[in-house]
Amino acid sequence: MRYARRLLLAGVIGAVAARRALRTPYDLTGRAVLITGGSRGLGLALAREFLARGARVTLMARDAAELERARAQLAADDRVHTVAGDVTVDADVKRAVTEAVQTFGGLDVVVNNAGMIQSGPLANMTLQDVQEIMDVNTLAPLRVTRAALPHLRDRRGRVLIVASVAGKVGTPHLGPYSVSKFGAVGLGQVLRAELAPQGVGVTTVCPGLMRTGSPRQATIKGHARREYALFATLDNLPLVSLDAGVAARRIVDALVRGDAETMIGGLAHVLRGAQALAPQLNADLLGLLTRVLPPPAPHDRGVRGADAESALTQANPIKRAAERDHNELGGAAG
Repeated sequence: MRYARRLLLAGVIGAVAARRALRTPYDLTGRAVLITGGSRGLGLALAREFLARGARVTLMARDAAELERARAQLAADDRVHTVAGDVTVDADVKRAVTEAVQTFGGLDVVVNNAGMIQSGPLANMTLQDVQEIMDVNTLAPLRVTRAALPHLRDRRGRVLIVASVAGKVGTPHLGPYSVSKFGAVGLGQVLRAELAPQGVGVTTVCPGLMRTGSPRQATIKGHARREYALFATLDNLPLVSLDAGVAARRIVDALVRGDAETMIGGLAHVLRGAQALAPQLNADLLGLLTRVLPPPAPHDRGVRGADAESALTQANPIKRAAERDHNELGGAAG
């Protein structure tokens, strides 16, 4: 019994010490950062923020042309390296980690930002849709973190997982996306606990809507034009969505502070709070919301958001500015 108490006390002391170490402000000056999904959208905004804080960045994405446009937009010369690869392919992930280490002499931070989104009724989503999005949004962060872990241990580095408020509150017409982000949140919690004794900090962020220009890259199902018009409009409402640069700054702040988990944006805080305080009422309200959303279509075909544009969405100047500023207009959905 006495031994058990001593063991428990030692565990508590160790946990407190680890927590203090992981909560020490993390200076990014000179740090080497690998950002997946770094060629456009939030990934590009995060690259700008890391560069502004003195870091050096390796951007990984599938489309080499998009990566070159991103490099040109960042205009940071030898502080930016790019790797074309797919986060669902082990060989590509290992190559990205190796190149980041060789280019900058080590690896301090991994930003698991690469992701995909599908919008539409769950009735029009297939099992293949769910498997595909889980591989990118949930399993890829584990794959990338594992590949980078030996280097992160050596540098007492940090891991950032970009989840979503949809990973805290099940969201109608974002079914597979929401499931995958719940998985990402759980992964972040487990990694935080298990990597802490190794000196590696893990931060999970859950943003709400952000003006990144990314809806045009989403897969849209159901009545595509109606679904896309709703999605793209909400994503670019100033009072509902967050400027991508502001979101990137808050996300990097959370990493620097060593937060375990942080909601990003007022909408994210409201939705998470409603779910925590009144889950039954929140479920009823989401059920009512679903009644006014477009109904399922008689087919399961999906289209890229850019192919579901209408005069209404094309005329939105906030949306077009976000797409231009975050490299969303010039290439394929890579």
